[in-house]
Amino acid sequence: MSEKNHRVSRRQFLNYTLTGVGGFMAAGMLMPMVRFAIDPVLKAGTDQEMVLVCDESELTTEPQRFDFKIDQIDAWYESEEPRAAWIFKSENGDVIALSPVCKHLGCTVNWASDEANPNRFFCPCHYGLYEKNGDNVPNTPPLAPLDVYQHKVEDGKVYLGSAKPKGEA
Repeated sequence: MSEKNHRVSRRQFLNYTLTGVGGFMAAGMLMPMVRFAIDPVLKAGTDQEMVLVCDESELTTEPQRFDFKIDQIDAWYESEEPRAAWIFKSENGDVIALSPVCKHLGCTVNWASDEANPNRFFCPCHYGLYEKNGDNVPNTPPLAPLDVYQHKVEDGKVYLGSAKPKGEA
């Protein structure tokens, strides 16, 4: 065999090199897109365990703020994340637990902190208002109701899960 058959021409070398580099660049661009597409399948369930927040006997028909912590695992890092909820009993005795996070820009809402609106949740950031049941007041910045915590009452204790939009809870 002659050496000429095994030689790679300059044109072939450039063709192979550019194809390889182009393939690596395409793979680098496609991998994040593929990861984004299959990520929901790989994620474990996002529902958190129910956490003890308070005794049912502490609840009144007036919303009260209760602070609690949840265990959060983020990759290899475990931490306790502080949370809060506005919890009260409705007129018919049902427990209602609302998230204090305003749906406009994520500020914290307070109960009856605005003198002009004594029986509403008020967001001081942009003067957002919510009714006692968590519904947003029309013509104010929030475009959606407050999120509602999944909850259960067991043995006189109130447990909260994750907060979901009002229609999904």
